[in-house]
Amino acid sequence: MTGGPLAGVRVVELSAIGPVPFAGMLLAELGADVVRIDRPGGGADVTGSLHRGRPCATLDLKDPGDRETLLRLVERADVLVEGMRPGVTERLGIGPDVCCERNPRLVYARMTGWGQEGPLAHTAGHDITYAAITGALHLSGTADKPMQAVNLVADFGGGAMYLLFGILSALVERQRSGRGQIVDAAMVDGAASLATMFYGMFGNGMWRDRRQGNVLDGGAPFYDTYRCADGKHVAVGALEPQFYAALLHGLGLRLEGGQYDAAVWPAHRAAIAAAFATRTRDEWAAHFADTDACVAPVLSLAEAPRHPHLVARNVFAEVDGITQPSAAPRFSRTPAAPPTSSSTVDIHAVLAEWEERRQPH
Repeated sequence: MTGGPLAGVRVVELSAIGPVPFAGMLLAELGADVVRIDRPGGGADVTGSLHRGRPCATLDLKDPGDRETLLRLVERADVLVEGMRPGVTERLGIGPDVCCERNPRLVYARMTGWGQEGPLAHTAGHDITYAAITGALHLSGTADKPMQAVNLVADFGGGAMYLLFGILSALVERQRSGRGQIVDAAMVDGAASLATMFYGMFGNGMWRDRRQGNVLDGGAPFYDTYRCADGKHVAVGALEPQFYAALLHGLGLRLEGGQYDAAVWPAHRAAIAAAFATRTRDEWAAHFADTDACVAPVLSLAEAPRHPHLVARNVFAEVDGITQPSAAPRFSRTPAAPPTSSSTVDIHAVLAEWEERRQPH
């Protein structure tokens, strides 16, 4: 893929799951020349949505010859991305010391759950456990049970996005220093960072340390979801007084008590819920379509790509017969190409192409 803002940047992505391939996908869609390295028998899924937009090659990193091939790629790369447990790449002979000696300009990006050091660094985990110890998981759910928003918080938000942010920051810094560096991206660090506002509000006495006791966690009736007559739901985000007034007007309600008076929230919620239960989701969506009430239909994965606004913006595309989100964000001069299928490639062909362009960016 060429033409995006990262055109000319060469990336070696060591095959992993979750945040690493998502970051690799985003780098490729931004225009970087990314090659994904899988292990023999690794079952590279050339149609997987997170593998799209870049080729995949196979190397056995325990084999000295294949390891040397990888290091030759590293010599000509700008970035290496890996998601193994701490110490694994060092034992394989492709750790940061070895790679950065071969290429001092290399940005060596490491994605882990717990980080490269600390008491839990070598412990297994997943998004839900990383979010759990940072307080992020505690923020979401019902009053009696925390609930995870699938694996968006630590894996993709606190993981891949911070990994990508670290890579791009290191590339910018390299323009000044001429030197690469190691990026230690830990999902616990990112998940905690995402909760910065809530820690600040809690410290200032503006956030109760319990779920459904606050404005943004389902405690307030004007920031919640409601079941409609057809069993489907609408989302309400009428935080500001003028939006709340538009909501009540649209529902035909006149409620006693102030919007931010928590004492009246239960009564207000009951009235709003009863009103929404009188029509279907789509009827309410049409009713509020041209208002500032901040009401939207809660759409399923099957429904969302057909929403007129998303269709107008080409938010979704079809790749290998599967509807998937398109590249984001958008650029005025260097637009990303539409998402494309993954493919397999001979690693020696990639190496030969990269050797023609000896100097990394």
